[in-house]
Parts: sequence; structure tokens; C-alpha cells
Amino acid sequence: MLEILAITTPIFLLIGTGYLAMATRLVNREQIQGVATFVLYFALPALVIRALTQNPLDEVLQTQYLLAYGLGSVAIFSLGLLLTLAIQHKPLSEGAMHALGMSASNSGFIGYPVAAMVIGSSPAAIFMALNMMIENLLVIPAALILAEAGRQSGAGIATVARKTFLRLVRNPVLVGITLGLLLAVTETPLPRPLAQVVDMLASAAGPAALFVIGGTLFGLRVRGMFKDVGQIVVGKLIFHPLAVLGVFLLMPQADPGMVAGALLFACAPMVSIYPLLGHRYGMAGISAAALMVATLAAFATLSLGLWLMAASGLLPTSQV
Repeated sequence: MLEILAITTPIFLLIGTGYLAMATRLVNREQIQGVATFVLYFALPALVIRALTQNPLDEVLQTQYLLAYGLGSVAIFSLGLLLTLAIQHKPLSEGAMHALGMSASNSGFIGYPVAAMVIGSSPAAIFMALNMMIENLLVIPAALILAEAGRQSGAGIATVARKTFLRLVRNPVLVGITLGLLLAVTETPLPRPLAQVVDMLASAAGPAALFVIGGTLFGLRVRGMFKDVGQIVVGKLIFHPLAVLGVFLLMPQADPGMVAGALLFACAPMVSIYPLLGHRYGMAGISAAALMVATLAAFATLSLGLWLMAASGLLPTSQV
């Protein structure tokens, strides 16, 4: 267990550093947002490009991983909708946001740094790229389309879908995935100076992302929202990994390393933009509180998940 804490503790110490920097006013909200912009627009796309160009294409596009992680995420998304619409009788827009919080991981800012320490930066970057394809092309668009439809703002589903698509094509991580795949398919190597720049940016992604998460958490509060927040957090940190694992168990000869990588990402809290999306649909308080609670609780659930994976043989003991 001490070996596991040696992995998870540095992750959350970096998050705590960002929180402390905000609490002591070494940085302000605008400066944290500036670091977040650097990570989102430069470091993460570079990380994806490096992962896609340093490995053979058949090792990158792992259909079994896409299928298992995608189906597991869709299952939890559907569960979130069922709980909020059929059982709690909440509006569709609120149900879509609950479902999003339960099924979309923070793959870039938390999932990757944790996975990189456990299974290595190269496979972790590949899994991150695959996860972001699922999250940015499937889960997040579905949640936004349903939430917009629930608002009954007069715009049809086709209009909402078109606007969502236009936002997605400008997503810097998806641009990085597209460029990386083009370079991989055409087997075009990056010029050495450019490759060094990509490598330097990619190396900055993990620590900078964790610092941003800590700064973002400062000032968030949980007030009278324990039932909704608890449902979202339990769904994300417990049921999402279990759903992904369940799909893998139904597949023949699933690679243990692939299963471990998928579970590490599924164990991560929800996407960092969750409060921003929730604010648009009247869930600013709940979504921000859920992000804070899930991020803090992830220290325990990630440590437990690592211990269970090591005990079941998914991770060699040398990795934990």
C-alpha cells in the first residue's frame, strides 16, 4: 500500500500546490486560466501528436479499447439519465448534465498524469488520445444536444447538433488528434527542431494540468447539494470504472495492460470544464461542488483502484 501511496501522493500534492498558490494569492484566477489555456491549446495537443507519431498506427487505433471504454461510458451516461429522468423526474437538461458528470473523465488533466506514472508515458498518451476521441466526439456532444433540447429554446436538434459540431472542430485536442493521425498515416516525420518543441510541450502537460486543477478547486463550496453531488461522484468514481471493467470482461483475451489503462482513466474525476457546462444549464453550484468532491475523493478511490489492480494481476508489482 505504501508503494501505491507513493504514486498517488505526488499527484495530489501537485493539485494541492495549485490550491495553495490560489489561497495565498501567489496567483489569481486569470493567471490560473492562462496556465489552463497553455495546457489545453499547446501542451495536450503536443502530447497527443507525440503519442500518435512515436508508435505504429496499428498500436494506436486499438478498437478493443475504443469499444470497451466507449460502451462503458455510454452505459453510465444512460444510467445517469435514467436516475434523473425516470426516478427523480428532473428536467432533461439537468439529467444530461448529471449523465455527463458521471461518464466523462478528466483524461488530460488527471487521468494522463496518473496513468503515466503507473504504466508509462507512451501508452498513457495513446490511451488519453483514444479517451478524448470518445469524450469529445460521443459523450460531450450527446450531453450538450440533450441539454439544449431540454431547454426548449426553439432551436431544433439539427441546429444544436450543427453548432456542437462547429465547436468540436475547433477543439485544440481534436486538432492535435487529426494532425497526429495524418502524420502517422502518411508516415511523415516531424523535422527535428519541431519534434523537440513538441516533446518539450508534451512533457509540461502533466504537472501544469495538475496545478490548474488545484487552482480551479479553490473557492468551490458544497452547500445543500449532497444528494445530487453524491450521485454524480459515486457514478463517476465507482460505477464508471466498474462499467468499463464489465465490458472488458465480456471480451475475449483482453490485454491486462489495456484494461489497467482504461480503469486508471475511468477512475479519474469528471472533465474540468464540467462547471462551465453546468452553468449554462442552471447547474453551476452542483457541477462545481461535484468536481471538488470527486477530485478530493479520487485520492482514496485511485489508491484503492491501484491496489485492487495490483492484487488481481492487472499491474505488475514493480509498477506499484
